[in-house]
Amino acid sequence: MRVFFVIMIVLSSGMAGCFGSDELFDEKRGIPGGLALACLQDDKFEKMKIHFLYEKGYDPIAMDLVKTRLQQVCDKPDGIQIVANEIDFSEDTSWSSDDVRDARWKHGEDAMGSDTLHWYFLFPKGTHNDESVLGVAVDASTVAVFKDTIADSVNFLGRPSADEIERAVTVHEAGHLLGLVNLVYQSPIDHEDSEHPGHSNNEDSVMYWAIESSSIGNIFSGSIPDEFDADDKSDLAGMASGELKCSDQLWS
Repeated sequence: MRVFFVIMIVLSSGMAGCFGSDELFDEKRGIPGGLALACLQDDKFEKMKIHFLYEKGYDPIAMDLVKTRLQQVCDKPDGIQIVANEIDFSEDTSWSSDDVRDARWKHGEDAMGSDTLHWYFLFPKGTHNDESVLGVAVDASTVAVFKDTIADSVNFLGRPSADEIERAVTVHEAGHLLGLVNLVYQSPIDHEDSEHPGHSNNEDSVMYWAIESSSIGNIFSGSIPDEFDADDKSDLAGMASGELKCSDQLWS
C-alpha cells in the first residue's frame, strides 16, 4: 500500500478557486506555475538558484533530489545551483499561507533577477494552520514543507520513514511550481485527478493525490514515488516546446 500525504496548492491568497490575482501579478509573485516556462526554457534565464531556507534543526534532506528532478526537465545551460541558509523565522506555532509568502519575500530576493531564476523552499518550525498540510505552494516561486507534521505522520513501523515522506513532498511541491498538473495549461492526456485538481490520478507519480482518511494522524504504510511519471514529463515537454499553451506566466 502506498502512503498518501496531504499537500496544498494556494492559487491565490485565501485558497481562492481561481488562478492568480492582479495584485499578485503586480507584485511579480504570481501563482504556482507562473514561472514554469522560466524554468523549462532558457529564453530569459540561463541559470537557476534553488534557495532552501530552514529553521535551525530543520535542515532539508531533499536538496540534491530536487536539483536532479529539475535538471531532468528544465533547460538551464549555465546550471542549477543550490543555496542553503539557516533562518530564524520568528514563528513557531501555526503558519498561514500568507505567513509563508511573507517570510519568503522578507528573507529572499526577486524571483526574476537578471539572467537567474530564483525559487524558494522554506522549512519552518511549526505547522500549517491546516494541520493536515505537509507542504504548500503559495506563489510562482515559493513553497514550504512542514517537517513537524511530516514527523507526526510516520506510522509505528516507520515505513515509510519521515525522510522518504519529506523527499516526496518536496519534489511534489517543485512539480506545482512547474505547473503540474493543469495549473497553467491543459494536458491532452487524461491524468488529472477529477476530485483533486492539480494532481495526478496515477499512484506512481509524485504528483499523485489520495487521502484515505480526513485525519493526518491515521497510519499509512508503503513506498512513495519521488519522480514525475511519463505523463507529467510529457506535459512538461509540451510546455517547454510551446506545443501546450501556458497561461498566467510572469514572463513569456
